[in-house]
Amino acid sequence: MDLIKLDFWTSHHQFYIVDKSSPFRTDSDDFWSAQASEDKLAIEEGILGVGTECYGHVNGDIHTLDTAPTEEDLSTYDHVVEGSLILPSGILQVFACLDKIPIIELELPPVTYRVRVYSSNLSSVDGDSGDDYYRVRIWPEDYVQRRVLRR
Repeated sequence: MDLIKLDFWTSHHQFYIVDKSSPFRTDSDDFWSAQASEDKLAIEEGILGVGTECYGHVNGDIHTLDTAPTEEDLSTYDHVVEGSLILPSGILQVFACLDKIPIIELELPPVTYRVRVYSSNLSSVDGDSGDDYYRVRIWPEDYVQRRVLRR
C-alpha cells in the first residue's frame, strides 16, 4: 500500500485509529489512564488513541505493511510505542479528536494488526504549534499488549 500523508487538525493532544465497527469508547476510565497517557497510546475495543505533543495540527504519515518493519535506529525518534488493533470490519479509519467523519478510510483484510507510532520533534512544540511528526506503521500480527520501544 502507498504511503498516506497525515495533515489535519485535531484537539486534546490526540487522534484515533479505529475499526469501523468499533463502539468508539474513548470516555472509559481505562482509555486515557495515567499509563496510557505516559505511553502516548490509549487502547480500547476497536480503537487506539494516539497521543500528540501539539494540540492542533497533526503532521505525519501512515503506511500498511505485510510484515513487521525491520527497524532502523530508534534513537532518531523521541518516542516509539506500539499496540494491537483487532479489525473485524476490514475498514481502518483515522479520526481527529471530536470529529464524526474519518479523515482516512482504508480497506484491509479483517485480522488483528500491530500499530507502531514513531514520534519525533516533540521538543519543537511551543503552545499549540510545532514541527512534531508522527509515522504510523501497521502490519498483521497476533494481539500483544501495548509496548513502549523508546521513551
